[in-house]
Amino acid sequence: MKEKNTEEEKQEKAVNSQKDRFNFSKILYLCIFKKGTTNVVPFFYALLYKKTIQYQMRFITIFLIIFTYIQASTLNLSISSSPSRVNPILANDTASSEIANWLFNGLFKYDKNGNPIEDLALSHKFETDTKLIITLRKNVKWHDGKEFTAKDVVFTYNTILDPKVFNSIKSNYKEVKSVTALDDYTIEVIYKKAYFKALEIWMVGVLPQHLLKDEKNLMTSSFNKNPIGTGPYVLKSFKVGQNIRLKANDNYFEGRPKIDELLYKFIPDTNTSFLFLKQKKLDLSGLTPLQIDRQIDEDFKKSFKIIEKPSFSYTYVGLNLKNEKFKDIRIRKALSLAINRQELVDILFFGHGKVCNGPFLPGSFAYDEQTKPVEHNIKKAKELLKELGYDENNPFSFEIVTNTGNDTRINAAQILQYQLSKAGVKMKIRVMEWQAYLNTIVHPRNYEAILLGWSLSLMPDAYPLWHSSSDKTGRFNLVGYSNKEVDELIEKGSTTINRDELSKIYKSIFKKITADIPYLFLYIPNSITVVNNKIKNIKPAFTGITHNQKDWIKP
Repeated sequence: MKEKNTEEEKQEKAVNSQKDRFNFSKILYLCIFKKGTTNVVPFFYALLYKKTIQYQMRFITIFLIIFTYIQASTLNLSISSSPSRVNPILANDTASSEIANWLFNGLFKYDKNGNPIEDLALSHKFETDTKLIITLRKNVKWHDGKEFTAKDVVFTYNTILDPKVFNSIKSNYKEVKSVTALDDYTIEVIYKKAYFKALEIWMVGVLPQHLLKDEKNLMTSSFNKNPIGTGPYVLKSFKVGQNIRLKANDNYFEGRPKIDELLYKFIPDTNTSFLFLKQKKLDLSGLTPLQIDRQIDEDFKKSFKIIEKPSFSYTYVGLNLKNEKFKDIRIRKALSLAINRQELVDILFFGHGKVCNGPFLPGSFAYDEQTKPVEHNIKKAKELLKELGYDENNPFSFEIVTNTGNDTRINAAQILQYQLSKAGVKMKIRVMEWQAYLNTIVHPRNYEAILLGWSLSLMPDAYPLWHSSSDKTGRFNLVGYSNKEVDELIEKGSTTINRDELSKIYKSIFKKITADIPYLFLYIPNSITVVNNKIKNIKPAFTGITHNQKDWIKP
């Protein structure tokens, strides 16, 4: 059928071409050989003009296609695993979350300083501590051209809570009583009580009701591989184990991104990814301290801008506070004084890190600037140990347990062992496979000390780690920490919607926890990012560099 149609098209074009030549010859004959053909001459010029314009337009169209292709800018990135579900409420793995973040918007987002601001929301107002009114932006389009409305927000909320939809964010909405669309562009949220995460829980990407309202099983829906969002980029191509292409959304409500395409190159091996970066086949990537310190040359430094900032994570030694060895705060203080944290940073990260002195991120609203890092003081550590009856003949000893698969953590344990020995402390190291470590050591609290780390969010929640009620199997107060004042502050903070007031509360929590020494806080590794030096408008901030990616220009 296709061949037949093609042949008919060729014949039709030939006939039309002959007609044009016949008409042209006829008019030319009349103009030259016939008298009284003054009316024909203008028509002759008109025909010439028409044919000239047709050829010019064809040329311009072809030129524009070629020019656009040549001028189109592509940001080359890498991804080490394929996304499982590119759906914001189901994206539990890193790859899925990263791709979904380009395609979807929440009602709110974090600004470059880590403060919540409107995204799909135009404005918001707390009419009472438990009643939030959100006004939505108008003229926001889904990638398929349909209009975004309040119905999509209510649908997303109901989908998150649907018992047939398995996700990790249901608990975020435990304080929400109801969500109602007052009209197409107004949402009313009623909370059971004042809730300190009242805005943050609406940062999750919104789903399109018109596409998913009749979906029987979202977990296996084709939407998860062919998502439609409202974000700055549209999914162009995605197959498991292959490159992923995103193209700029021409109708993005904040303006079309200046970079036309994002190309995620599928590179499972980190060494291959580093090789691609050195060959300038990637525009943006992360580096390890070893790579930046020992494995790049001056040419690389000229080609890439290197951006460092503290990561949103820290490593610590957790002391079992229910064990008799650590109940006396003087023991915990002696161990803390004996540790040279800066030496840990210098050896493990070649200086690309920061000393950690408390439970919340430096630079965040919860961090207490007045609390200073513990100074390394072997002499004072020995004095405290001596007060407690420990000396060379009766040294204080304990065992620390950590996991395999993390060389940095194992090396940290060995450095700690050496540092503590200078104060006369004997520390034994045990290393276990990760799952065995969690199931037989960490969760049952079957240890004296553990070496672990936490990743932190921009909105800290002290309840899971530090409230005494979280000292249960399956919860995360792993060391058995209990302080009534801290409990009261955590509970007060959980019902505080005023950001400034919450900041004061969390700084007090920071100060009290640090003073109690339930952890030996160790270090915060740096997040090291390199970006093509030719890309313009890169503006590093507390949250990273992609906060203004829409405005990046790649020549």
